[in-house]
Amino acid sequence: MSSESRPNAGARQPDDGRLPVADRLGGDHFPACTMGRATELVGVTPAFLRDPGGTGLIAPTRPDGGHRRSSRHRLKLAAWVRELVGRGPQADAACRIVGLEGRLKQVERDDGQLCRQSERAERRHRHQ
Repeated sequence: MSSESRPNAGARQPDDGRLPVADRLGGDHFPACTMGRATELVGVTPAFLRDPGGTGLIAPTRPDGGHRRSSRHRLKLAAWVRELVGRGPQADAACRIVGLEGRLKQVERDDGQLCRQSERAERRHRHQ
């Protein structure tokens, strides 16, 4: 059988003890997207993705290979920033807005979790 008919011919075999490929690629924070692909998906220039306004919010990471890569999460943030910039704010202000909105959502999730924990504790206390 030729190597052309075997799609995995010559491919590295997975290392023992490593997570399966699906688990390594599935997370929203895994830096899987190249800069070229990221600019196509978001519809911006590479300069826009590097670090508008110096906030670090959407700046790509540099994994071991040294090439910039973005995660799904960062691409979503970049698209959000791009949308805001289209409405008027400069990139640095848009990044601050997106960052603050993200922090607010996290605080709201934490608050909801604390409220549920408090309600459970109160119910247990009443039943004792």
